[in-house]
Amino acid sequence: MSDGPPDSGSLAEEDQLRANVYILLAQLLARAPQADLLQQVAGLQGDDSPFGEAMRALAHQAQRATPDQIADEHFNLFIGVGESELVPYGSYYLTGFLNEKPLARLRADMAELGIARADGVHESEDHIAALCEIMAGLITGAFGDAADLSQQRRFFQQHIGCWAPRFFEDLEAAAGAAFYMPVGSIGRLFMEVESEAFEMAA
Repeated sequence: MSDGPPDSGSLAEEDQLRANVYILLAQLLARAPQADLLQQVAGLQGDDSPFGEAMRALAHQAQRATPDQIADEHFNLFIGVGESELVPYGSYYLTGFLNEKPLARLRADMAELGIARADGVHESEDHIAALCEIMAGLITGAFGDAADLSQQRRFFQQHIGCWAPRFFEDLEAAAGAAFYMPVGSIGRLFMEVESEAFEMAA
């Protein structure tokens, strides 16, 4: 859905960091990471905060796992033969079914924001990776003008904050998650920070 990296010269450092986390989550959840992305992830640094510890844990997993191992894990967690361990779609978490009203509302809001589904993408727009990519684009202006905080808050609350925290908790606890366990931790903690920040700014 992204048209490429925007010019982030005028973007506040805090917003660029937020966008970077959304982009990392999108890249790791959309498909199994290839060797070049794994190398980048292996170099991530963290501090002694829970979020920093999760980053270090992810870097450690990237250092010890092979792309083939992570590809198998990604397939079993999110795709599966017949049934995956997790279903990474908003409609499923909100209604118990795929392609329901939450997806229709998302598509209407995407159209209003001028965001089109990318060619060649088979997953529906309420996939967690697509939503993370959209949030990054709203922050950085990848789809046009950067969205103001109220627009970001509205999109987050209506399409991400209402279900993604549960998804990341499920990912963190998934029996088949090794590399993706700290991805779940990062997502869960980041959702908490975003929710609190939007509430304080309301």
